Amino acid sequence: MPTYRADPMYRHGDDDALGVLVVNLGTPDAPTTAAVRRYLAEFLWDPRIVELPRPLWWLILNGVILRIRPSRSAKAYQEIWTDAGSPLLVYCNSLAAGIEKELRRRAAGNIHVALGMSYGNPSIPDALEALHARGARRLVVLPLYPQYSGTTTGSVFDAVTRELGQRRWVPEFRFINHYHDVQPYIDALAGSIREYWAANGRGDKLMFSFHGVPKQTLLDGDPYHCHCLKTARLVTEQLGLTSDEWVLSFQSRVGRAEWLRPYTDETIEELGAAGTGRLDVVCPGFSVDCLETLEEIAMQNAELFVESGGKSLNYIPALNDRDDHVGLLTDLVVRHASGWPEFSANYDADTVAEARIRSRELAAAAGADS
Repeated sequence: MPTYRADPMYRHGDDDALGVLVVNLGTPDAPTTAAVRRYLAEFLWDPRIVELPRPLWWLILNGVILRIRPSRSAKAYQEIWTDAGSPLLVYCNSLAAGIEKELRRRAAGNIHVALGMSYGNPSIPDALEALHARGARRLVVLPLYPQYSGTTTGSVFDAVTRELGQRRWVPEFRFINHYHDVQPYIDALAGSIREYWAANGRGDKLMFSFHGVPKQTLLDGDPYHCHCLKTARLVTEQLGLTSDEWVLSFQSRVGRAEWLRPYTDETIEELGAAGTGRLDVVCPGFSVDCLETLEEIAMQNAELFVESGGKSLNYIPALNDRDDHVGLLTDLVVRHASGWPEFSANYDADTVAEARIRSRELAAAAGADS
């Protein structure tokens, strides 16, 4: 059996293409306890997520967490599930399709976009296999995480390189590490907030709620905390907000270890108790809406805010599949694919086709079997 996977159907002069792999965290296949358990088992076993020694973590995960948490999480997923399925998957599919359409409009040559999830379906290996089958010899990987974290972007890198490392012919490979301070991203965030305020009025304070990570990751050199602060600062500068008109916090903490502070739920309680009437919340770290935005923020924390004395919490939707979001992500891909044939000013499809035919003829004359 070969050590590395090969393509026995390869022929000299075959068409090649640029493949773009768009990646997000993932979602259960259904809002059921069994499906959520499968998803959490894969997610929480990733050493990028939990860095405890594997034997100890296996006992905790299988002996405690996967016995308790799936049923609770399934109920939360049921609150946001749509007729089309998981909101995260629906928006990611639409976003990937929009990026592919825009790339094909801008570029020459063959371009294919595939969506892969770090956990669950469609998987990263399946998405890479689909791109390989369509002749992708050049690959751009776009994790949908504006702010770099080893728990997210780093995990995508691990999964992609692990899969590519099994291939005999590895494609040219470029990886988008982050885009937390890219101007079109800041413009899109500020624009979405302005649009929300124009349609719904403006709250007394704006909260930026980012997904939390253990504080130890910051101490170990992960730049996520700094990326989040810079994103919020750039957006507030563009909106013209003063320091007392906005606040930043971190949500979704689990376990007993200290995570990045301030915590979103505690901050919301404090703001409610302080008499804040209306609180607007935006979650810039989430490219598309998901459980953490739709259920945790817009439902759980909205209720917590009112119980604490506030009048209303209003969630400002993620960028999702907005045109400006599609545009800025397409720009990132184009920038990282610079110098490749698909974005060459001298690319001519007829000339390329003729060269491939000639390559096939030369290979046959030299005695190649294919």
